[in-house]
Amino acid sequence: MKNVNIPALLLALLVVSMFIGVGFAIALRSIWLILLFITLGFGIMGAGIANKRKSGSQA
Repeated sequence: MKNVNIPALLLALLVVSMFIGVGFAIALRSIWLILLFITLGFGIMGAGIANKRKSGSQA
């Protein structure tokens, strides 16, 4: 069994929680929360991709 990359797992869970937050904000009909969670979600995802590209790891 392969080792689990804990920081990458936590980053992925954080991104998923941001997009769950978008669903919650849609339920509240708050445009500001929707924009905040979408921006944070894509920003955190971009940071994770940049970190992976910098480290040079595959898969």
